[in-house]
Amino acid sequence: MYCVYCGVRLQDGVTECPLCHTEVQVAPVKRPAEEAPYSRKYPQPEKQSGKYLVLGLVTIIFAAVALSCLIFCLKSRGEVGWSGIAALGMALGWVWLVLPLLFSRWKPMIFLPIDFACLAGYLLYICVNTGGHWFLSFAFPVTMIAGILTLAGVAMMRYIVQGRLRLMSLLVIAIGLSFMLVEFFQHITFRTPMFVWSLYCMIAFCMIGLFLFVASFIPSLRAALRRSFFF
Repeated sequence: MYCVYCGVRLQDGVTECPLCHTEVQVAPVKRPAEEAPYSRKYPQPEKQSGKYLVLGLVTIIFAAVALSCLIFCLKSRGEVGWSGIAALGMALGWVWLVLPLLFSRWKPMIFLPIDFACLAGYLLYICVNTGGHWFLSFAFPVTMIAGILTLAGVAMMRYIVQGRLRLMSLLVIAIGLSFMLVEFFQHITFRTPMFVWSLYCMIAFCMIGLFLFVASFIPSLRAALRRSFFF
């Protein structure tokens, strides 16, 4: 800081020049206001009117296709017939594709049991409508196995962090063993021979599961698998 009259360098804090006794005038410096660490405005909820409009149009299309099949079958054959299968198939597709999108968050532990229950009901209708006897001995247990394994896999990936690779190896082995159960239910329902295809699937999945189980005890291999497959 210097004197405005004689140009002498002044020390900080003096009020006048020691030589010419000129009053020191310091212009006030405006310091920028400190920025807040976060916005003072509340976040506005996202407008989802467009989303619900699209879902409404998709629902109308599903309903129109199902209704068209029913009307065509009733006019041509005088009974529901195959149109019931088509209409329920459209309803099943709506439950799988559209229903989860109506909610803000997809909760798999709620929607997946609903999906598999609807699938079991759809297969039951097909079995009854076609005069079959394969639902209780084949379709229902296979659907239950698929639902349980799917729920176990989703729960493991979403809610479990420690020991995930080891649990994944056990799940892969369980999937391999489930193929044996599927062929067993196929054998008792349709009288097909055993060990036609399930044995090969079981061996392949069990080998993969054993590899993952061993890898879970080797830190370097476990880290490499985690970097490659992001689990």
